Amino acid sequence: MNEPRFNPFALVRALVRPLDPVLLLVLATLLGYAHLLMRSASPERVDTQLIHFAVALTGMWLLAWLRPKRLLALAVPLYALGVILLVAVELFGEVSKGAQRWLDLGVTRIQPSELMKIAMPLVLAWFFQQREGETRFLDFVLAGVLLALPVGLIVIQPDLGTSLLVAASGLYVIFFAGLSWKLIIPLLVAGVVGLGSIVAFGDTLCQPEIDWQVLHEYQKQRVCTLLDPTRDPLGKGFHIIQSTIAIGSGGITGKGWMDGTQTHLAFLPERHTDFIFAVLAEEFGLLGTLVLLATYAVLLLRGFAIAAAAPTHASRLLAGAITLIFFTYAFVNMGMVSGILPVVGVPLPFISYGGTALVTLCLGIGILMSIQRSRFVDKG
Repeated sequence: MNEPRFNPFALVRALVRPLDPVLLLVLATLLGYAHLLMRSASPERVDTQLIHFAVALTGMWLLAWLRPKRLLALAVPLYALGVILLVAVELFGEVSKGAQRWLDLGVTRIQPSELMKIAMPLVLAWFFQQREGETRFLDFVLAGVLLALPVGLIVIQPDLGTSLLVAASGLYVIFFAGLSWKLIIPLLVAGVVGLGSIVAFGDTLCQPEIDWQVLHEYQKQRVCTLLDPTRDPLGKGFHIIQSTIAIGSGGITGKGWMDGTQTHLAFLPERHTDFIFAVLAEEFGLLGTLVLLATYAVLLLRGFAIAAAAPTHASRLLAGAITLIFFTYAFVNMGMVSGILPVVGVPLPFISYGGTALVTLCLGIGILMSIQRSRFVDKG
């Protein structure tokens, strides 16, 4: 009797079975961009970045294998763990640069707020799945409480950038669950009025003796610097000024890979993390930026297509929210680097250096792949 022969192609097909080819192509393009930019902006970090790639892709692959039912079964435990760790950060966390965001576990340090970027949309998708077809106003109130608890704990660290991302991840699920426009429109109007007032009376509001109450002093200064970077061109306004110079100097085709003067003469701060978009614009110009934007657009379109075809209510909510989280990352980062939003420390998705954010984003891709695969494997 002949023994079955080992077939390496069959093994490869089995390993890649849960991977969506469109998402995989998009991710390969973005990580390729990230590698090129890192070799220019901070070549000493390339090896570490490759390790981050490996860890993030492994996490994505593992989540892609899980069915959405199993993912949702983890929602409540993950949320509870995240809240407990955030409380532990408040009680025992390490203080660095004036913020208390990290928890030392002995063998490693973790930032629990990153866990909430995945746990928050998961738990709210699970919550609304239990109430499918009979959602009441009280359910939206309870969902708001579930969202407000971790966001509040992150705000007091303080970490405005992460709190905004976690809040957005939850609000997107609540919106897709059917939140009434009667509640949304007044909030939008209040936001527009608030922003308009800050712009109109910025000179008065930014005076040193004016206390903004709800924001820390450094957060107030970020907003005031956005309104007028020339107030302190060698201090708080330096980042924005140098970033906009780098973006504008790239022109149509850019100065060439590894030839960016703002980057390589060290005028551009945080060039490997928050401001890596300025490196891209300087070295690859408008054309390189348009390629990046087109890649993000394909990612969003594929994410929304997966959400629209998802077999269950929870899967649709989760896929839609995760897709909009990618948009939020990209919009906020490019907005702050180009000077239209305050600097809040949000990385450019899949491009900026850093393991935690990359792993979180790739886990989001893995969840989308899981939901897409569930259409053919089972019904949720």
